Amino acid sequence: MLNNQLIVLNTANAAPGIGSFVPFIILLAIMYVLIIRPQKRREKERNEMLDKIKTGDKVLLTSGIIGYITNTKEDTIIIKISDNTKVEAVRASISKVLLDNDSLKD
Repeated sequence: MLNNQLIVLNTANAAPGIGSFVPFIILLAIMYVLIIRPQKRREKERNEMLDKIKTGDKVLLTSGIIGYITNTKEDTIIIKISDNTKVEAVRASISKVLLDNDSLKD
């Protein structure tokens, strides 16, 4: 009788097997599919957009300023926002490239 109780206690305190890691692995897979992959895709699209900008493009900055690119450098751009006003901004501050007939309601 005492032997049976010791066996039951030993099996209850046994180290968890691979079965206890399955829910954790499934949770990581769901997080990858729902969060990490889409974020990497958006980052890739943004980097492609920043690489393709050129002189004459109409852009919207993250600060809300809209203007035309007059000069591009490696890390900065010069933006013409009115006739006699030009602003130098960091390339990463571009929110999106606009077409001349684009609305900002997106």
